[in-house]
Amino acid sequence: MTVTQRYVGRFAPSPSGPLHLGSVVTALASFLDARSHGGKWLVRIEDIDEPRTEPGAEQIILQQLHALGMMADEPIWHQSSAGRQERYRQVFTRWRDQGRVYGCACTRRDLQRVAVNELGERPYPGICRTGLPFGRQPRSWRFWVPNDATVNFVDRWFGPQEQQVFNAVGDFVLRRSDGYFAYQLAVVVDDIDQGVTDVVRGADLLSSTARQFLLWDLLAARRPRMMHVPLLRTADGRKLSKQNHAPPVNIEQPLAVLQAAWQALGFEPFPADAVSAFQQEAIVRWREQFGPAAG
Repeated sequence: MTVTQRYVGRFAPSPSGPLHLGSVVTALASFLDARSHGGKWLVRIEDIDEPRTEPGAEQIILQQLHALGMMADEPIWHQSSAGRQERYRQVFTRWRDQGRVYGCACTRRDLQRVAVNELGERPYPGICRTGLPFGRQPRSWRFWVPNDATVNFVDRWFGPQEQQVFNAVGDFVLRRSDGYFAYQLAVVVDDIDQGVTDVVRGADLLSSTARQFLLWDLLAARRPRMMHVPLLRTADGRKLSKQNHAPPVNIEQPLAVLQAAWQALGFEPFPADAVSAFQQEAIVRWREQFGPAAG
């Protein structure tokens, strides 16, 4: 990392419920990575999917982070704000006018016949790529992925990655059938506008990185360094998540929560009698393990 490019990281929860241990693992990893590099740590509320927003969840999330010793260095951004929505609209409109985005009439039922691949994706079969079927109107809007698009990058946790985006996921949605902008568009535009240099997030988003990098490249922005940390799973192997009814963490015992998240990241426990003492020692140990991110 150059002197002029200061580390900027972020934690971007969706306000669909309180933080559970799996999301604390991600928050802690991103926080420690930012602090160990002397950088800024941002919090962004990813409420682009308004129907899934739970009233009061944002306040609970921020209270949980505060209790665990993790406070943002700048004011919090919200994807639902008028300014962010207008920014997404500007980028989307420009790409649509350039022919990089096209309307798609396909329903979920139309795509059910496509087999799920090893990434858990149903690659879009290109039904509307050359035009809408007769008599049908666009429901969503898809990004036109070049047939030969191959993305390579090195993940700081999982190592070298390569994905042929057209074969792996096909043309992906940038604006949904309900009118909301898709996560893939919003997260890239937000990270660019916030000057994010390093993304630390859960491994469930590893397969999304290649398609997001296509958008980063199109916007002529420098790609961020990526680190995808392992997921916590339930006893039956499912991802620990709000959808799977993972319980919220108990902030009445913040040290126990932090120690559990720390050990889930593969580290040995260490004694600490206060949240601040835990964070100070964890930053030192994280730096010893991962060091400054490669420039």
